[in-house]
Amino acid sequence: MKNTLLAPETCDLIIDENVTIQNNVTISDNCKSIKIGFGSFIGRDTYIDSETLEIGEYTTIHHGSIIQGKKVVIGHNCWFGHYSMIDGTGGCFIGNNVGVGAHSQLWSHMKFGDVLEGCRFNSQNKLIIEDDVWFVGHSIVGPIKAEKKSLLMTGGLAVKDMKENKIYSGNPAKLMDTSEGQFILKTKSAKEKEFTSLVNSFNKTNELKIKYKLVSFESFEKTLCLKGISQFDVVNRLYMPTRETSEINFIKFMLYDKAKFIPRV
Repeated sequence: MKNTLLAPETCDLIIDENVTIQNNVTISDNCKSIKIGFGSFIGRDTYIDSETLEIGEYTTIHHGSIIQGKKVVIGHNCWFGHYSMIDGTGGCFIGNNVGVGAHSQLWSHMKFGDVLEGCRFNSQNKLIIEDDVWFVGHSIVGPIKAEKKSLLMTGGLAVKDMKENKIYSGNPAKLMDTSEGQFILKTKSAKEKEFTSLVNSFNKTNELKIKYKLVSFESFEKTLCLKGISQFDVVNRLYMPTRETSEINFIKFMLYDKAKFIPRV
């Protein structure tokens, strides 16, 4: 673990193993609790000013980003491009496998004008981003609910909720006239075949080969983990981690555009 992160004495800081934190990552005095999950990456010059921050496993936040507000929760396998703004003033809740392009802004509040003088605009609301949502670069998002697998194209401004597996674009963002969303349906057999191909590609080019077994949700076995055998459920996109070096390398090989798996708890 590379960790140059210094936190105020009043901040409860928990950093899991295999986390990389680059230089000049700053934690403000406002931070009370920060938790960063296994295998995650925080790029240089990132500024953290959220009272509470929770980041899952294998999430990347690239350099120059800002995380601020009261509460920010980020899931597993998320990716934020450089100079992203993540605002949790009204609460920001981000699911698993979420992609946010460079120079994007995620907002959960709106305030500046004098209320005493009569300014009508002063509000904060939850920003909820469900699993597999993708905001392409230079996106701006207000305190909306983006349902799972929805997609906002480059430069979009989303101020209204985004529906499941629908594609939006423009300023303000509107539903695109397309019959297919971001994702298409695949059969279990097709997924297993493609996954096996990924394993073969990885093992051909890596000295440390991953040992694995394809399982269903009901058939995970802790004894296999103890033997260094990683188990993957391609239907539910779950896996039981062994934390073997070969497995870590394989997970990183798949991220972020080949396949994403959530640790089974």
